[in-house]
Amino acid sequence: MGNLSANDLLKKVRKIEIKTRALSHQIFAGEYHSAFKGRGMAFSEVREYQYGDDVRNMDWNVTARLRSPYVKVFEEERELTVMLLVDVSRSRLFGTSGASRKDVLAEIAAILSFSASINNDKVGALFFSEKVEKFIPPKKGRSHLLHIIREVIEFEPTVDGTDISEALRYLTNAIKKKCTAFLLSDMLDVNGDGTPRYEEALKVAVNRHDLSVIEVYDPRERSIPDVGFVNIKDSETGECAWINTSDKRMRRAYEDWFRNVEQSSSKLFMKYNVDKVDISVDDDYVKGLMTLFKNR
Repeated sequence: MGNLSANDLLKKVRKIEIKTRALSHQIFAGEYHSAFKGRGMAFSEVREYQYGDDVRNMDWNVTARLRSPYVKVFEEERELTVMLLVDVSRSRLFGTSGASRKDVLAEIAAILSFSASINNDKVGALFFSEKVEKFIPPKKGRSHLLHIIREVIEFEPTVDGTDISEALRYLTNAIKKKCTAFLLSDMLDVNGDGTPRYEEALKVAVNRHDLSVIEVYDPRERSIPDVGFVNIKDSETGECAWINTSDKRMRRAYEDWFRNVEQSSSKLFMKYNVDKVDISVDDDYVKGLMTLFKNR
């Protein structure tokens, strides 16, 4: 587990609860409701066709049996299941401006959880690194939500690396009924050329679930300052290397690679109609989440 004592952890969870519960009530609950309610429609009954009904809702079996046109009637599902897919790989500990990615992830997870709870939805969580580390089945209740937040803050991965495909495949297999899923990660699960490694799993997951991506990043990761020779360490592989940050070509190549990663992932999400928002650890995440909700 992490370095926080039980008492410090409790204080931190409580502080996050107070802050995010207030935000959820004041700002997000209504936005969340209008963004996600109505996405899940459940079959209710059949009735005789009336002028103006959508022919795509025709029930052809009943129509043939009764020899009169009948349509299926759907109603909005009263409650949704919300799943949080949280990247707990070691890169989430990175942070250069006071807030680590882990802290921001915890607050965003809390906001989404409380917003869902206000709307009477069940919330579950899946923590992943290079494998699925932990699965918390969807439930309701304050103690359940606090358990999820506590795990986001405190969870230590058992392996290094990031495998988003594993998380998406697990979601598809574990949650059979359509759910609203949020993938919280730095999304740095890419090939050497910067292209995403998770396209196949994404394609399958979005066919079953309503998926949104929240990319949490530190701006300092996307460019390298000119500070001479520096010994850098990959937080996920543990590999170390000396680099000359005064080399302009090296800095430009690094920035170009990151730009390519961004463009490749944006293209992929557009292809499969996945909503995505980028949230910097420096910025106010409220604005980013509002953008995500309003764009739906």
